[in-house]
Amino acid sequence: MTSGTFSGRSNFTSALDTLVEQAPIMTVEKVDPNHPALKGSLSPPVNCPSSKALNFSPGPTNLPSAVESTILQRCFPDPSTKRLGSMALSHRSPEFGAILRNAIAQTRRVMEVPDEYEILFTQGGGHGQFAAVPMNLCPDKDAKATYIVSGTWSSRAVIEAEKYCTPTAISSINEDGSTFTTFPSAERIVAEHDPDSKFIYMCSNETVNGIELHRLPVFDDVDNTTVPPLVVDASSDFTSKPISWRKSNVGILFACASKNIGHPGITMVIVRKDLLGQANPMTPGFLNYETNILAENVWNTIPTFNVDVIGIMMEWILEQGGIEAMEENSIAKADLMYGLIEDSNGFYGTPLDKASEYRSRMNVPFCVAGGDEELTNLFLVECWNRGIVGLRTVTPFKQGIYLRASLYHGVSYEETVVLANFMMEFAALHSTSKVFEETTIVAKNVSGTIKPASPDSSCVDFAIFSSSPTGVDMSLTLPKNFKPNTYTKISGDMFAPPSLAPESTTLDDFPPRNIM
Repeated sequence: MTSGTFSGRSNFTSALDTLVEQAPIMTVEKVDPNHPALKGSLSPPVNCPSSKALNFSPGPTNLPSAVESTILQRCFPDPSTKRLGSMALSHRSPEFGAILRNAIAQTRRVMEVPDEYEILFTQGGGHGQFAAVPMNLCPDKDAKATYIVSGTWSSRAVIEAEKYCTPTAISSINEDGSTFTTFPSAERIVAEHDPDSKFIYMCSNETVNGIELHRLPVFDDVDNTTVPPLVVDASSDFTSKPISWRKSNVGILFACASKNIGHPGITMVIVRKDLLGQANPMTPGFLNYETNILAENVWNTIPTFNVDVIGIMMEWILEQGGIEAMEENSIAKADLMYGLIEDSNGFYGTPLDKASEYRSRMNVPFCVAGGDEELTNLFLVECWNRGIVGLRTVTPFKQGIYLRASLYHGVSYEETVVLANFMMEFAALHSTSKVFEETTIVAKNVSGTIKPASPDSSCVDFAIFSSSPTGVDMSLTLPKNFKPNTYTKISGDMFAPPSLAPESTTLDDFPPRNIM
C-alpha cells in the first residue's frame, strides 16, 4: 500500500527544491479552450506513458483491477460452458436468487449490518432516494423532518423533500452564502432539530464540497432513543469506514453504487424494520421499501448484473482485510494528497484548513496557483497527456477554481502516488514563475525534450459522436411546458463531444518527466 516513488510530505520541500534547480526555462502558453482535457475527456492519448487511464473522476469511476477481472470472468462466461452470465439471467431464476443472497450476505459481513435491518437494491440513484426517504417515512405532507444541510447533495435532498414533508433545515453554509467547509455539531443538531421529526437526514460525504464526517454523530452518551432516527446518504463513502448502526440510531442508510461498490444503475438501501409501514399511500411501488422487502427484492426487474458486481466487490473487500483495511487505505491516500498540498508553499490550495476534522478522504479539492486559469488548464492538459483523467468533469454545477481528486476504492495507493509525483513536478516548473517572472522560471543542466501526445491520438474517435446528417437540427427538444427548476441545467453543448485541440496548441517544449 505504501509503494511508489513519492515518499510523503516530509520530503516534499527538498524534492521540490531539487526539481526547481533542474527545471528548464519555460514559457506558459495558452491552451486551446477546446482541448479534450478541458471538455472533461476521460480518454487520454493512446501513446501516453501510463499503461492505463488513471481515473480520478467523482463518479461513476473504476472498480479495483482485481474486481474488474473477476467480473469479466464470472459475469461473462464462455458460451461453451452453457452457463448464462448475470446480465442474461431472469431476476426470478434460482441462479440469480443465489447471486442476490450472496450480495446481501457479503454486505452484512463487510459492514456488520445488524439483523434488524433489511438490505434492498433499488433504482433511481441518490436522487430517487431524495424522494423515497420522505415518502416512506412521512405519511403526508404535514409530517415533519429535520435536514442537516452541509453541501450540494444535502441541499438537493431538502429541496426534493419539500414536496413530500415539512422539513426543518440546519445548515452549515458559510457567511459567503455559497460554500460549505464544516458540518453542524451534534450539540447544535440536538438543540435545533424539530422534536416532531420523523427522521434526521444527513449526507456523510459531500463530494462537491470535499467535506466528510469520518464517524456518524452520537447525540448522547448512551443511545439515541431521545432523537429521531438518522437517515444517511453514504453514496460516496460507504465501505470506506465503519458504521455505528445502533449507537448512531441509523434508521436508513443508502448508497448509489457508482463510487465504491459497483456500477451506476443500482442503489443499496439499508432500512431498519421498525420504520416500515409508514409510507405515503402515493409512494410508487418501486420506491416503497415495504413493497420491495415483501417481494424479496424482485418486485420489479432488478438490475441483475449490478447486484452481481456488488457481491464481487464485497468479496474483494473481505479479501483485502475488511472495512478496517479499506479505511486505512483511504486515510493513506488522502494524507498523501493533503500533505503534498500543505507543503507546496501555496502553489496548491484546498478550501479546508489543515486543522479541519472534516477533510474528505474520498474527494480532495485543490486549486492550482490560487486558481490561475492558464496554469490550471495547462495542468489538466499535461495530466491528460500522461493518462491522468477525471480531475475536472462536466457537471451541472458552476465551474469554480477547484479541481477534485476522487480517491475511491478503484484508485490504488500507487496510482495516487503517480498523481502526487506529477503535481510535485508541475509545481517545481511553475511555482516560482508567479513570484519572479510571469511566464518563466530559470534553471540549468537539463537536456532533452518530449513532445506531448497529440489530442488526435485519443483512445476514442470523437467523430463517431458527431455523425448527424447534414442539415438535421440536433439541438435538444424540450416539452413545451418544461420549466428548469433550481438545480437543472440542460443545454445542447453539455452533451456535445469534446472538440479536438489543433496540434499546434500543444506544448512542444515541455520537459521530459519519467513519472510512470
